[in-house]
Amino acid sequence: MTAESEARAYYTPEIAKGVARFFEPRRTECVWCGSPDLEVRAVTPDIVQHKPGTFTLEGCRACGHVFQNPRLTGEGLDFYYRDTYDGLGEASTEFGFGLVAADYRRRARTLLRHAEQPKRWLDVGAGFGHFCKAAQRIWPDTEFSGLDQGAGILKGLARGWVAEAHRGSFTDLAPELAGRYDVISMHHYLEHTTEPFAEIAAAARALDPGGFLQIEVPDPECAFARLFGGRWFQWMQPQHLHMYPSGNLAKAVEDAGFEVVEVVGGKADLGHDFVFAALVVLNAFGPKPSRPWAKPTFRARVRHYAAVLAAIPAVAVAFVLDHTVRHLVPGHANAYRLIARRL
Repeated sequence: MTAESEARAYYTPEIAKGVARFFEPRRTECVWCGSPDLEVRAVTPDIVQHKPGTFTLEGCRACGHVFQNPRLTGEGLDFYYRDTYDGLGEASTEFGFGLVAADYRRRARTLLRHAEQPKRWLDVGAGFGHFCKAAQRIWPDTEFSGLDQGAGILKGLARGWVAEAHRGSFTDLAPELAGRYDVISMHHYLEHTTEPFAEIAAAARALDPGGFLQIEVPDPECAFARLFGGRWFQWMQPQHLHMYPSGNLAKAVEDAGFEVVEVVGGKADLGHDFVFAALVVLNAFGPKPSRPWAKPTFRARVRHYAAVLAAIPAVAVAFVLDHTVRHLVPGHANAYRLIARRL
């Protein structure tokens, strides 16, 4: 039996049961500040793998926090993450990670302004260890370790990209990591977590006093978040559960025993909002019909081929807009980076 047929054997009965069971009850108050004043920011399908389901992001008018509501359960997260970073999606995901080494080096360089020579650096949500591999060029005397729930971090260890590999939940592993690190980084990790306050507290526990926490996350206050609505790729449903305005995150970090020393806006920008919006639209119209959680009908094949044909001109136009117009839009940066010192 091939990997695809094994996957289809799993997904077919799971989908037949319906996906409504994968959601918690909708919350009527902001999960960050408790305000009942909520608004719908985006309603999207699964834009990562195009599994069945619809996801709603609501924003708090009082504090600006944006969160998935109703939120996926643990079982639901397992279902929608399956075959993304492992299984059928592992090769393409790792290929994508390998394309952004320049972004990894920029993140590593940020700390040059604040730290002298960290001895031990833990990257949380490390995936396969691509950041650690790239950052080693900037900090050659630093020992980089990676933590991730997926098996990819063990491959990073085997490749020599990380000195130590920790597999599991950061909040569960934090007690045994207490005081072991000078730097902890969370790059596009915190938005995936169910309990962000606990994650920040775990970082405080694992860091030595005077150590640094570096967090990079998408910015829900980005102009394109409202302009593109559900087509803004950084919403990345169904994986992103929380989106933090920088002021909210800074206060949460300070409340956990840190001093915020820098918040980087424009230079943390990931770019490509027009290109990714075009791809979101095209993939929603005609996703790959052979994916094992879908039925490969004639109509699905026609829509997919039409989307492929439309992709060349659409992405070309979007690429031009990204490189000519996008940077002229006030508030165009789609991510920010926060650096804090452990008190």
